[in-house]
Amino acid sequence: MQFNSDFRYDLKVGQLEEKWLAELLQSKTLEVKRDFKASQTGRVFVEFFCRGKPSGVATTEADHWAFILNDGIVIILSTERLKALVAEAQFVGNTTRGGDSNSSHGALIELERLVK
Repeated sequence: MQFNSDFRYDLKVGQLEEKWLAELLQSKTLEVKRDFKASQTGRVFVEFFCRGKPSGVATTEADHWAFILNDGIVIILSTERLKALVAEAQFVGNTTRGGDSNSSHGALIELERLVK
């Protein structure tokens, strides 16, 4: 996007983005995850397997996922994009156990990768 100092232009662009976000929140399904450690580790844990069967992102029916971080930051991305990032993490072995009693398997996704 190019710089533009015209307030009317900026307002129009802002209103388009407001409309997009409102439609996303009203007409799409959104899975919300709260990650208490992401602000310290720089990564989110995305579950894909638990107690012997697919779970989390592998079975979700949500259109989008939202990650809420400790510092008030919310990251929203399509489930399709998140699944691609999880597959990438699995391919390079960037997975770990976590969740209750370490019964879940998940991918560790860098926050930077979520927003690129």
